[in-house]
Amino acid sequence: MNWRAIRAIVRKDLKVVFQNKGVSVPLIVVPTIILIALPALAAFAPALQGVPGTPFAGLDTFLQQMPPALQAQLAGYSESQAMVVLVLVYLLAPMYLILPLMVASVIAADSFAGEKERKTLEALLYTPTTDRELFLAKLLSAWLPAVGVAWAGFLLYTTTANLAAWPTMGRILLPNAMWIALAGWLAPAVAGLGLGFTVVISARAQSFQEAYQLGAVVVVPILALVIGQAAGVLYFQVGLVFGIGLLFWAADAVLLWFGGRIFRRSELAARL
Repeated sequence: MNWRAIRAIVRKDLKVVFQNKGVSVPLIVVPTIILIALPALAAFAPALQGVPGTPFAGLDTFLQQMPPALQAQLAGYSESQAMVVLVLVYLLAPMYLILPLMVASVIAADSFAGEKERKTLEALLYTPTTDRELFLAKLLSAWLPAVGVAWAGFLLYTTTANLAAWPTMGRILLPNAMWIALAGWLAPAVAGLGLGFTVVISARAQSFQEAYQLGAVVVVPILALVIGQAAGVLYFQVGLVFGIGLLFWAADAVLLWFGGRIFRRSELAARL
């Protein structure tokens, strides 16, 4: 394995990503909303509870529809505290997973389709690397930043959430065991799912926009988790996070195996 060549491709891809506004702007705007705006807004949940038309109106009724285990977790809190904990610890947990998924998908969509748009794919295909090394380099170019952003985002989210919750809670709220498992175990698996699916599409798409739009379907499992928790079907706790992580890692392995099997630089060259 030519790790020197792999590192060179990864460095080149990351440099291009940060210079491309069409790629870098979403990587700034979406994390800002998820990691700062949403947890900061949660601080106003108790005050907005009785205001019709707000997202927090009727949360007390909503809490009664949650699974009994979650209600037990919130039983020791006042109504205001329960709402803050419900939003910051539980409801926003699946939203956090959009972060590594989006970063991996955006960068992976640019991995080959972007090379075609910039007319640099032909030079890349003639680099002294095997198909396996080139495929691995493209995967790492998307996965490493996605995991890095997820872990940095975890620190930023916990800081913002604790500051927002302090007036109501009077103590440090995060991180707890579930959020540590979410960031350390599930987030890297979600990033792997996004890049594995999108790289396969990107290798066949003709433009970055086409690859990104087609790859957006991978967000469906995350939306299912958001809806499932909001509907009271499930709630995020350590066991569930670990189980979902196993499923995602298994899906990653299948996608990466399939991607490695079908990836051939000769086919990419034929479509230039």
